[in-house]
Amino acid sequence: MRAIVNGHVLDGTGAAERALSVLIDGDRIVDLLPPGTTVDAELIDAQGNIVAPGFIDLHSHADFTVRTSPAATTQLHQGVTTVLTGNCGWSPFPITELDELRTGAAFLGAQHDWSWRDTAGFAQGVTAAINVALQVGHCTLRIAAMGSAKRPPSPEELRRMQDLLREAADQGAVGFSTGLIYAPGAYADPAEVAALVATAAECGLLYSTHIRNEGTDLLQALDEAVTAARAGGARLEISHLKAVGAPNHGLVAAALDQLDQARADGVDVTWDAYPYTATSTTLTTRLPIWAMDGGTLALLARLNDPKTRDRITHALRTSDLFDPTAVVIATLPPGRYFDARGHSLAEIAQADNVDAAEAVCRVLEHHHAAVGVVNHAMSPEDVVTVLQHPCTSIASDGWILDATGPGHPHPRNFGTFPRVLGHYTREQQVLTLPEAVRRMTGLPAARLGLTDRGVLKPGAVADVVVFNPDQIADRSTYADPWQLSVGVEHVLVAGESVLAHGVPTGMQPGRVLTGS
Repeated sequence: MRAIVNGHVLDGTGAAERALSVLIDGDRIVDLLPPGTTVDAELIDAQGNIVAPGFIDLHSHADFTVRTSPAATTQLHQGVTTVLTGNCGWSPFPITELDELRTGAAFLGAQHDWSWRDTAGFAQGVTAAINVALQVGHCTLRIAAMGSAKRPPSPEELRRMQDLLREAADQGAVGFSTGLIYAPGAYADPAEVAALVATAAECGLLYSTHIRNEGTDLLQALDEAVTAARAGGARLEISHLKAVGAPNHGLVAAALDQLDQARADGVDVTWDAYPYTATSTTLTTRLPIWAMDGGTLALLARLNDPKTRDRITHALRTSDLFDPTAVVIATLPPGRYFDARGHSLAEIAQADNVDAAEAVCRVLEHHHAAVGVVNHAMSPEDVVTVLQHPCTSIASDGWILDATGPGHPHPRNFGTFPRVLGHYTREQQVLTLPEAVRRMTGLPAARLGLTDRGVLKPGAVADVVVFNPDQIADRSTYADPWQLSVGVEHVLVAGESVLAHGVPTGMQPGRVLTGS
C-alpha cells in the first residue's frame, strides 16, 4: 500500500482543494482520508503541494514516437499520465501502402520499424511510462484505401475506409480523427467526411477534427464539423480551437458563440486548446492544396517542372495568410537548409537572395518535403478567450517525448500543462487552480468515456500527480525549446511511481487504454 500524505487534493471535478491523504492499494485508489489518519503504508510526503489526477492530453501525436521513446520524459515532467493520439487525420495504422504513409506523415518525425499492419499490432508493441489511447486517422485511412489522389472515393473505396475504421474500433481504437488541411484528407468533400463520422458514431468513437479552415472561413469550417456530428450522432472534439492570421484575430469569440449554440441544440461538442500563440505543422500546408495531389513524390516532381513551380510560387505570393517572417523552420532531415532550423522563411530568402515563395520551394525540394515549421499566427487575447471557456480542455498537440534532440520544435511539447498552471493560472489568473486542473483531468476523461480516471475517488485508477503550485512552470521557449518543465514532484501511473522527487524512475506501467 502507498499513501500520499500532507497534500491538498484537487480531485479533478473543479471542487476546491481539501486537505486529504490518498490511500492506494495496487493500481487503485482505495480511500481519501482526513489529515492525521494513521495508515500502514509507504508514504509519499506531499507537504505544501497539490495532489491531483494525472493530466490527460486530448491532442497528442505521440503514436509516432512512443514506441521508440517509451520513457516519455517530457510528459512526466508535465504531470501527464495519459495521451490521446491519432489526431489531425494521421495515425501509424492501418497500413497497406507503407511508403506513402511514411512520406505523408514524415513531418511527425516517426522512427518506427513499421512492423505492424493494424491497430492491434501497433498496440501490442506499446510499453511506456504513460498510458496511450488510440485514434485512427482519416488521412491514413484514405491512403490505405485509395492512395493520395485528389478525387472522391469510389463507393468501394469509401466502404473500404469504413471497414478499416470499424476494424480499428474492434481492435481498441477510441476515436476517429480528420485533418482537413492535410493532403490527402483535404481532398475529401463534406459527404465523405460525414459518412465516416457516422461510422465512427456507430462504433461509439469520439470524432476529433482539425477543421478545414482556421482562418477567414473558421465559422464555416466549424459548421461543417458540427453538421457531420449532428447527422451521425457523434461526440465531437474540435482540435486546438484558434483563429490563425492577423486579419482573423478576435474571430474565436464568434466561434465560441457558434459552438455554444450547437451544444444548446443538443450536439455533444467540446474543444481543446494549447496555451501558445504559435502553431506548428508541416511546411506543405502553406502550399495550394492541389500541389499535394498524389503525395510527396508528386509534389517533388511538380517543383522540378518550371511552369508548375511558377503556379505554386504565384499561389504563395497571393495568399493572405502566408507571412514568411512568422514561419520558422523547426525540424527537417539533413540537407542544404539543415542549419536554417530556428530561422524564418524571410531570413532564408534573404540569405539566398530570392523571395519567400521561392525559398519555400527550395527548402521543400532539398528536404524531401519533410519540413516541420512553427507559425507565429495567433493573438494572445484569443488564447485567453478560448482558455476561459469551461468546455476547453488543455491539450498539447505535441509528439516529442525525449528530453533532448535536434531542431527547434514547438515549446508545447515540453511545457503545455505547467504553462497553464503557472503563467495563465498563478500569474495571470485566467483560471482558478481547481478549474485549471479540471480542464486537464475530469473534462478530458469524460470526453474519452474514462469513468475510472481523471478524478481522485475510491475505485479510480491511481494515476496521480503531485505538483508545487508556487513553482510549477514551463521553461521551454521558441529560441531554446529543449528545456523540461519544473514543479512536478511525483507522478504515479496505475499506482506505480514513474517520477519521484522530480526524477524519472524508469518504470513503465502505462498501457493502451480502450475506453469503457
